Amino acid sequence: MCLDPRPLPDSFTVEDVNDTAKETCLNWFFKIASIRELLPRLYVEAAILKCNRFLSKSGIQETLPRLTAMIRGMGDPLVAAYARAYLCRVGMEVAPHLKESLNANVFDLLATFRQISGDSVQKQLHMQKVEVPAYLTLYSPAINWILQCVAYRAPEQLLTEMMERCKMMANNALLLNSIMRAFRPEFVATRATDFIGMIKDCDESGFPKHLLYGSLGRSLACADPPESERLTILNEAWKVITKVRNPQDYMNCAEIWVEFTCRHFTKREVNTVLADIIKHMTPDRAFEEAYPQLQSVIRKILTYFHDFSVLFSMERFLPFLDMFQKDSVRVEVCKSIMEVFIKHQLELTRDPVILNAMLHICKTMHDSVNALTLEDEKRSLALLIIGFIRMVSFGRDFEQQLSFCVEARATFCNLEPVLVQLIHTVNQLAMETRMVMKGNHSRKTAAFVRACAAYCFITIPSLSSIFSRLHLYLLSGQVALANQCLSQADAFLKAAVSVLPEVSRSISVEGKLRSSESFLLDYINNFLATLLVVPDHPEHGVLYLVRGLLNMVQDYTWEDNSDAKVRVYISALPLLAAMSQETYLYSIPKMDSNETLYGGDPKFLSEINKLCETLIGQILDHLKTLTRDESVRRQSALAFSLFGVLLAHGDLRNNKLSQLSINLWNLSHKHGHCETRIRTLESIRHQAQRPDMAHLSDTIQRLALQSRT
Repeated sequence: MCLDPRPLPDSFTVEDVNDTAKETCLNWFFKIASIRELLPRLYVEAAILKCNRFLSKSGIQETLPRLTAMIRGMGDPLVAAYARAYLCRVGMEVAPHLKESLNANVFDLLATFRQISGDSVQKQLHMQKVEVPAYLTLYSPAINWILQCVAYRAPEQLLTEMMERCKMMANNALLLNSIMRAFRPEFVATRATDFIGMIKDCDESGFPKHLLYGSLGRSLACADPPESERLTILNEAWKVITKVRNPQDYMNCAEIWVEFTCRHFTKREVNTVLADIIKHMTPDRAFEEAYPQLQSVIRKILTYFHDFSVLFSMERFLPFLDMFQKDSVRVEVCKSIMEVFIKHQLELTRDPVILNAMLHICKTMHDSVNALTLEDEKRSLALLIIGFIRMVSFGRDFEQQLSFCVEARATFCNLEPVLVQLIHTVNQLAMETRMVMKGNHSRKTAAFVRACAAYCFITIPSLSSIFSRLHLYLLSGQVALANQCLSQADAFLKAAVSVLPEVSRSISVEGKLRSSESFLLDYINNFLATLLVVPDHPEHGVLYLVRGLLNMVQDYTWEDNSDAKVRVYISALPLLAAMSQETYLYSIPKMDSNETLYGGDPKFLSEINKLCETLIGQILDHLKTLTRDESVRRQSALAFSLFGVLLAHGDLRNNKLSQLSINLWNLSHKHGHCETRIRTLESIRHQAQRPDMAHLSDTIQRLALQSRT
C-alpha cells in the first residue's frame, strides 16, 4: 500500500483516492454508525456527507435519502424541522442537482404538521406556558430555508403543486407564509388572488393573518399582479390590516403595503392609507415606537411621487409628517424630502401649495440648528434650503419674488450660506429688471431696484464671514451702478472700504492657517477696476473713493517683509492713467462717469498726476529698502512690474518718466534674478513702429544696450 502525498484535485474521482484514505474514511462512518442516539448520529453524518466521495461515485446520492428517512424517527416536530433544514443546507452545498431529497424533506415536513395539534405537543406548550402563535413562529426559519432550497430555480408548476398540498392541510398558515416568501415574486404575483383566498381560509388563532398579508405584500412590491385584480387585492389586504390592534404589528404590515399602493394607485388611495396610519398611530403616541417604519413609508411615497404639487395636495401628508416629534428624526425626514425635491423638481415653481409646504419643511430644518450643531450639518442643511430657493420663481412678478426673499430672510436667519444666496437672488432680480426694461427704468422699476439694493445693504452686515461681506458689498455696488442707483452704489463701496481693515492677516482654509494677502490683492484689484466707472460724489473731494481705498491700504497692518502694499500701489497706477483719458475704456450705459463730469478739467488731471507721483514715490522708497541679499529678488520683480506699468500707461515722451523706466529696467536686471525679457523688447520695438509711438525708438535702444552688458 503506497502513500501519495500529493493533494487531490477539486474534481477528483474515487479512482484518484488511495486505499489508506478510503480505509480511514470508512472507519469514520463505522464509528458514526455506532452512535446510539439518533439526533447526534444524524448531524455528525450529515456534517461529513461530502466525504462519501472518497468511497463511491453514488455515495452522496444514496446517503441523502437514507438520512431523510432517519429524520422521520424524531418525535419532536420542531427538532425534526431544523434537522431537515440542516440536511437541505448540506445537500445544496455538496449536491445541488439532487432535488429529489429536497422534495422528500418538504413533503415529510408537511406530514409532520399534524403533530403540532396533537396531544403531546399541546401538553408541552401548556407546561412551558408558550402560546401557539409564538410556538409556530419558531418553525419559520427552518421552513423558510427548506422552501428556499426547493424553490431555487424551480419551475412555476412546483408552486402550483405546493399550493394544492397546502390547501389540503389543516393549520396551514405557517407553511403558506413560507411559500410566499420562498418562491419568486413573479410567480406569487400572478396568483395573488388565489393566495388571498387561501389566507381567508386560514385559522386566525394559529398564525396571524396580518403576517400572511405582509409576506404577500413583499412579493407584490417586487412584481405586479394582473391589473384588473389590483384594487381587489388592496381592499382585501387593508380590511385585515386596519383591524390589527397592536400598533407595532399594524405598522410593520402597513409599511409593506404602502409601496404596493404607491406603485399602482393615485394620491387618493395613498391619502386614504396615510389617514388610516395616522388614526392607528396617534393614540397613546404609539408613533414614537415606530419611527423607522414611518420613515420607510415616507421614503416609499417619495420613490413614486415626484410631482410635489400632487404630493402636497394630499390632505394627510403634512399631518403624517407631524407624527415625527423627535427632533433628529423629523430633520432626517425633512432632509429626505428636500433631497428628492431638488433632484426631481426640474422646473421653477410658484405653486403656493408647494411653496408653503416647502417653507414649512425648510423652517423645520433651520430651527433644528443650535449651538451644538456641527458645521458639516449646518452646511448640509443650508445647501438643501438653497436648492429650494433656487427653484422658486414668480416669473415677471418681481415684487412677489422680492417679498418671498424678505420672508425667507426672516425664516432662515441662522444659516449664513442661505442669506448669501438670498442676496445673490435679489441682485439677480435687479439685473433681470434692468434687462426687461432694457436699461430704461420707469419710476416704478427704479424704485424697485432701489428696494433690492436696500435689501442687500440691510442683509450683508448680518454675515459673520468678512470675506462674504466684502465680496457682496462690491457685487451689490456693481449691480447698483448698473441700475443707475448712484447713492446706493456709493454706500456699498464706502461700506466695503470701511470693512477692509477688519480682514485678519491669516485665514483658515481646510483647517490650516493661510495668509489672506492673496485674497486682499485680488479683491482690491477688482475694486479698482470698478472705481473707473464710479462718478465722484459732489459733496466729497476729487477721487475720494480712490483716496479712501489707498489710505486704507496705507494704514493696514501687512505681514512683515511683505510687498503687498506696494503691489496695490502699482495696480492703482493703471486706474489713474485710465481716469486721465478723454474717453474711458468702459462705462455703464445711461450713467455719467468722471469723464463726463470733469471733461478733461486741468484741475482734475492735476489731482491725478499728484496722486500718481505720490504712489510712484512710495514705490521707489520701498525699492530702496530691498538692498539686502535676501531681498534683491523681490526688488527685481517689483521694479519690472512698475516698468511694465509705465511702459503701458505712462507718457514716455516725458524725459523724466522715460529715464525712470530705463532705471527700473536696469534695476530689474542688476542682480541677475531677472532674465533678459527678449519678448518685452520685441513688443516695445513693434510698438515703436507706430507713428504715434516713435518716441519709443530711443528708449528701446537704451534698453537693448543695457540688456547686452
